[in-house]
Amino acid sequence: MSEHTITAQQRTVKGKQVSQIRTKGLVPGTVYGPKSTPVNLQFEYRPLQLALMKAGGTSIIDLTVEGDQTYQVIAREVQRDVVRGNILHVDFFALDMTQKMRVDIPLILFGESSAVVAKKGIMIQGSNTVTVEILPTQLMHQIEVDVSGLVEIGDTLHMSDLKLGDDVLIINDPEEMIAKLVQPSAARAEEDVEEQAAEEEAQAMPEVIGRAKEEEVED
Repeated sequence: MSEHTITAQQRTVKGKQVSQIRTKGLVPGTVYGPKSTPVNLQFEYRPLQLALMKAGGTSIIDLTVEGDQTYQVIAREVQRDVVRGNILHVDFFALDMTQKMRVDIPLILFGESSAVVAKKGIMIQGSNTVTVEILPTQLMHQIEVDVSGLVEIGDTLHMSDLKLGDDVLIINDPEEMIAKLVQPSAARAEEDVEEQAAEEEAQAMPEVIGRAKEEEVED
């Protein structure tokens, strides 16, 4: 049994009449899957909102329909009002627990780089999710990535550095960046000024030497 649960009722209202459901504090939705016939559902707003907040799109939810049938699902698509952010519709995917599925899992950086602590560098994040093929029983809410080992400017973590086990297939390009230690913008700007000044000085030196040689010839 999953730690996340929600109940629903079967929904008979469809099409334009669905807006009537929302006025009653209900949210229309659907559950479907490779071994399940699509079923139209309706949910009470607040329990649905809490379940989605806690489970996200990568944790299994036990979805019980009218106290009768229970599906093990993940939230596949949540439609929201573009202005208010209210949930308008939700699709749940009923899992086949024996078959691998493709899912995006959030990447969370943790740990402190000594260079960042010393203000000699800043940590930037590339991809914030990783796409994997995984069994439903191996689903994880997030993957934590330790960046404390990045201590030199230019140090980088790539997708190939993730160790998720032999049963988990990472779909992303192995060279895709997860995190990188770079110079602070102020330090880069100061370095650019110094390089520019050095270049200007180098360009000026031959002219001075040339004039000195001409003076020696005239003497």
